[in-house]
Amino acid sequence: MLKEVSEEGLKVHEEQHGKDYVEPPPVPLLELGELQRWSFYRAVMAEFVATLLFLYVTVATVIGHKKEAVQCDGVGVLGIAWAFGGMIFVLVYSTAGISGGHINPAVTFGLLVARRVSLLRAVAYTVAQCLGGICGVGLVKALMKHYYLTYGGGANSVAPDYTKGAALGAETVGTFLLVYTVFSATDAKRSARDSHVPVLAPLPIGFAVFMVHLATIPITGTGINPARSFAAAVVYNNDKVWDDQWIFWVGSFLGALIAAAYNQHVLRASSSKAFGSFYINTTN
Repeated sequence: MLKEVSEEGLKVHEEQHGKDYVEPPPVPLLELGELQRWSFYRAVMAEFVATLLFLYVTVATVIGHKKEAVQCDGVGVLGIAWAFGGMIFVLVYSTAGISGGHINPAVTFGLLVARRVSLLRAVAYTVAQCLGGICGVGLVKALMKHYYLTYGGGANSVAPDYTKGAALGAETVGTFLLVYTVFSATDAKRSARDSHVPVLAPLPIGFAVFMVHLATIPITGTGINPARSFAAAVVYNNDKVWDDQWIFWVGSFLGALIAAAYNQHVLRASSSKAFGSFYINTTN
């Protein structure tokens, strides 16, 4: 009976709207009413804790790998990539229902550009992510201070064999892939037609992080997350790291901006919907 009712409702919706899913409406740029909701503060706290855990596990993995005298004895680059991708999978799965599971200012910025979060929430998330990251890296330093200081603190910087332009390009493309995957994994159309998609969404996002790390660890150590790069720079506090810091903000935000524009105005065709169809009506 419920199935018949749902199918009937779906048919009515298709007749009215011409599609079997509902596009989420754009979020107001300034949603001050969020300040009056407990869910807003709960989401900010979830982003703080998730980023803290993310940086603690991943930076500790990087330090543990570097302290091994024989490289084959450690987890290796593959293990580091798995640590970053695996933690994103776990934390996105854990926090998606509370905060959306951003854990990355670049993801938050991309969703802001796509009008999926308000400016207020984006700023609050970014601050929480950066503070959580600093606490996570600080915890690593407190627990393994000697190795932390000896082996670079897990901080991002441009490798000697690469130019800053190459590093900027790597960060831009890497973040584009991540944010593009986030949009694809959370697409309203796919979620409506495939009931398993929302449950599996953290998996491709985690794999995107894993794959980007494999490609860009030799270039920059892989940022694609300004909170990750900023937190490591704050705690390690090295001149070379600070000199390269702008790359991990500009590259990440640029990649997120391109991904959001591509998704909204090419794949989702928001521009054509807003300004009219490209097709010429030949019947008139």
